[in-house]
Amino acid sequence: MKKYLLIALVLFSVSYAKAQSNQEEVDLLQAAFGMDKKEAVAEFVKLSETQKVAFWKLYDEYETQRKELGKVRIELLNQYATQYKTLTSEQADAWTTKVMDLQTKTDGLIKTYYGKVKNVTDGIVATQFYQIENYILTEIRIQVLDEIPFVNEKK
Repeated sequence: MKKYLLIALVLFSVSYAKAQSNQEEVDLLQAAFGMDKKEAVAEFVKLSETQKVAFWKLYDEYETQRKELGKVRIELLNQYATQYKTLTSEQADAWTTKVMDLQTKTDGLIKTYYGKVKNVTDGIVATQFYQIENYILTEIRIQVLDEIPFVNEKK
């Protein structure tokens, strides 16, 4: 399972790193990753027949909101990529504050949908949802942190 997710993540990361601010490219990237991700989630989250319709309806809602946050993440990474060598203290603070706010929103979104999933399925399915989403998000965060240089670092 982790091998499949890592392959999807690598494909996502390569495309993610090359993403431009062009909205169509961002939409295409997220649509492509969303399909692979949904397959991984379907493999990991064990649903009964009676849970499937309600879960996937909620999951699609979640993904729509997560993708919007992903677009903001890409914009912030593009901003950082063009400024990291010359950031002023004020710019660095503003950028970091936006990144932390985005992380809080992303974590909050997962928490909100954990509760919604639990209400229409059960605690096991909700925990599986949380685990897979948190795993993927953590892997993406690690990949991004591994690739971006520190402020004022020459790369």
